[in-house]
Amino acid sequence: MADRIAQLFRHLTAGVYVVGVADNGRLDAFTASSIMQVSFSPLLLAISINPEHESYRLLTGGRVFAVSVLRAQQQALAEHFGTQSGRTVDKLAPISWRPGKTGAPLLVDALAHFECQVVSDTEAGDHRLVMGRVIDGALVSPDGDPLIYAQTGNLDMSAGLYPQEF
Repeated sequence: MADRIAQLFRHLTAGVYVVGVADNGRLDAFTASSIMQVSFSPLLLAISINPEHESYRLLTGGRVFAVSVLRAQQQALAEHFGTQSGRTVDKLAPISWRPGKTGAPLLVDALAHFECQVVSDTEAGDHRLVMGRVIDGALVSPDGDPLIYAQTGNLDMSAGLYPQEF
């Protein structure tokens, strides 16, 4: 049944992003597809994050995050940030990135960036729903195409993210 559910989720129209977090000079980043605009005024984004991940610990400490929108050709980056733990690997070491205004890492070759300050953090099943006020952003490549979640194939299944029963 998990394969059937994974196939259903791939039909949702969602992009793939790398979310960078920072807390007192400590940095991490993770792959996310559960990001959405919440409001125009003020401009708010919401991200979904597993509270067991190292990135969540940094997010709650630093209260900032940066969203790098991946390009269609950047599936390898989605895999890199989505299949390793920040507790054991410095995922940013081999990647071109720069600190944003908040200090959170932005991927240099991303399609676009958003930088946010956390305004709320709510339980959402086995994840947390974190909302942030957008304080900066940039369209890096106006002619690029975004990586779409449906194009990521078996990334979530290989990372063991779906339960066996629905």
